[in-house]
Amino acid sequence: MTGTIQRQLEIDGISKRYGQTVAVQDLTFDVRAGELFGFVGRNGAGKTTTMRITLGVLAPDAGVVRWLGVPLTFEARRRIGYMPEERGLYPKMHVAEQLAYLGELHGMTGAEARGAALHWLDRFGLADRRDADLQALSLGNQQRVQLAAALVFGPEVLVLDEPFAGLDPVAVDVMAGVLRERADAGVPVIFSSHELELVERLCDRVGIVERGRMVACGTVGELRAGGQERRWLDVPSAPDDWGARVPGVRLVRADGSRRLFELDPGVDDQSLLRAALATGPVRSFERVEPTLGELFRTVIGEAAA
Repeated sequence: MTGTIQRQLEIDGISKRYGQTVAVQDLTFDVRAGELFGFVGRNGAGKTTTMRITLGVLAPDAGVVRWLGVPLTFEARRRIGYMPEERGLYPKMHVAEQLAYLGELHGMTGAEARGAALHWLDRFGLADRRDADLQALSLGNQQRVQLAAALVFGPEVLVLDEPFAGLDPVAVDVMAGVLRERADAGVPVIFSSHELELVERLCDRVGIVERGRMVACGTVGELRAGGQERRWLDVPSAPDDWGARVPGVRLVRADGSRRLFELDPGVDDQSLLRAALATGPVRSFERVEPTLGELFRTVIGEAAA
């Protein structure tokens, strides 16, 4: 087994039911060494339940979570940095003090824990608030401390539930840089987010979950490969309905003389271009890559059909 495979976090066929409600059903995916994995889905799709099972907070009804190729043990779970969506720190405890305390709980010496706490507070721009109670900080700064708590002990895996919620753009950039650094150091990083533009920009792979099932998983490029082709054309002399003459092509949007068309699978875009040229000069002919948000809506719609 190679070093990369050994560093995988594997979620293998997990299921969880609450009475008649299925939270997660036969969910399987992995998060690889050095990878940022975006875990996205609608509210109630099963993301948080999956993360809690990964941490051992919940026991699955079926399936297993593996790290280093073997089922996760209590000791292995202590090496996972977890950031819950709900803030779970002590509101009346000094920021640096509680980060150091959490570091010691994970096996660091007092000196190591204090040094790591100050390092992460400085990294997140909170060095001047080290002696403040957590509750005295803004919600965005509390979110930064929450991530620092997941990082302070040098985790081997990061599992983060909505880490970017409530952050301003500068804080988003700082946090994104930290997560990329951790991944580049070989740490598997999985995070959930409703900020799909951010997921698209940051993540190496994306998993889309719907009703507790993984309905799509891969790089954004791989997800795009299964989507419909789109083309922008600027044909200033053409009548408004010129594209209707091309079989397998639908008008999606009009913007002055520009038209966005969607092509059915197997339709040659050159047939669309020839039809455009037949009406007069063509100023532009551009392929359009769907955004992750568009792919998400398409995949969710297909899963619900």
